[in-house]
Amino acid sequence: MTIMSFLLLIILFLAFFIYFSGLNPQDVTIHFLPDHEITYSVAIIVVACVLLGLVLGYLAHMYGALIHHYKHWKEDREEKKNKDIQAIYREGVGRLLSGDIKKAHTLLQRALDRDPKRVDTRIAMANVLLQEGKGEEALEHLRQAKDVEPRSLEVLFKQAASFEEMHREEDAIQAFQEILAIENNNRKALRNLRDLHMKEGRWPEALDLQKRILKVGPGSNRLTEEKEKLLFLSYEVARLGIEAGKADEAIPELKDIMKQSGEFVPAYVSLGDALHSLKRDDEAVRIWQDGYKKLNKSVFLSRLEDYFMEIEDPAALLSYYRSTINERKDDLMLRLFYGKLCLRLEMVDEALEQLYAVENAGVDSQQLHLLLAEAHRRRDRIDESISEYQRALGVGDRIQLSYVCEACGARTREWRSRCSECGTWGKINLVDRQSIQDARLVELKPIHHGQREEWDQE
Repeated sequence: MTIMSFLLLIILFLAFFIYFSGLNPQDVTIHFLPDHEITYSVAIIVVACVLLGLVLGYLAHMYGALIHHYKHWKEDREEKKNKDIQAIYREGVGRLLSGDIKKAHTLLQRALDRDPKRVDTRIAMANVLLQEGKGEEALEHLRQAKDVEPRSLEVLFKQAASFEEMHREEDAIQAFQEILAIENNNRKALRNLRDLHMKEGRWPEALDLQKRILKVGPGSNRLTEEKEKLLFLSYEVARLGIEAGKADEAIPELKDIMKQSGEFVPAYVSLGDALHSLKRDDEAVRIWQDGYKKLNKSVFLSRLEDYFMEIEDPAALLSYYRSTINERKDDLMLRLFYGKLCLRLEMVDEALEQLYAVENAGVDSQQLHLLLAEAHRRRDRIDESISEYQRALGVGDRIQLSYVCEACGARTREWRSRCSECGTWGKINLVDRQSIQDARLVELKPIHHGQREEWDQE
């Protein structure tokens, strides 16, 4: 506002005051205490009230302006502080990702010292501490982060992962259950919790979670995989039922599994086991025989051999082998097991006939060579028996010892500088190296005359 405008405003105000005083010449007495009063004209009182209002309004405006300025200053300061902390945090995370754990620890601690309530910094620090092998300290940081944001899924997932890494499966299960209490259909939590129950062999709980996963909808790219897993878990629950003496309840479930997947071998095997446990042996044998006919898996032949030898009726199994071989002359697996049974029954010539048929087909198997070695031994053909045992053990003119990767357990015939399975250098060593090196020779001391009698008396 210019000076002229201000003077004009004063002149107008004085003119209004004179005009108003002329219209209201009377005085007004105002009592503000019992013994105190003031008397002024109406015009002066009105003008005083107006001026007082203007002053109060101006003071209120100044107070608001100061408050606004203070808040703005405080926000600017907080924003600058947050930017500084964020910069330290980003540098700390960068150091963590580059493998400089010590520097990352220092930077993240600086960030936490300036703002202990930053959840992302607590999570990053937990990652650092886990890599340093300080699991309990990492969990403490995650607990403090959870205190700040009790419903943070990121914190809960990190807690669960940390518990798993520390082999505290029960605590991990509880963490995943907390996530599901917040978000009932969280797919990641459902799958992780299911996998933990599978790891612990809690098949009914894992099956219930798998049903929830399919109900939520695993996504089109995982639907087939999750349906297969439902089948496998259903089988494990049925198998547990058989072990618990509830074979009659498991049988319908196993049959349903076989309808859904006609090539799921364990369902056939366990269905036969369930029928056998209920003394429905004819049905069990038929299931195992049909299973082999359809799926060509040796486990069915093992089950049949165990059963018929258990009831001391090998003739029935021999008859089954002979009739089936007539139908399937090229079935080498059947001939191998037939030869094995003949050898078990001391029918050595018939065993050799079947085993030679397998060998002449070009099969070079350790199991085959062991059976041939045993057959030759029973015919007192020592040289042939030794030769077959050597082939079974992989021993030739030059005796070679096996090597193993001590990092992943992969075996190899030759020493290598680097494991072809896990890629680790310098871990290929002789099988059983540690037990050989840790053993100590026992010193044999001569027993002098009379010592044995002294020991006997003791």
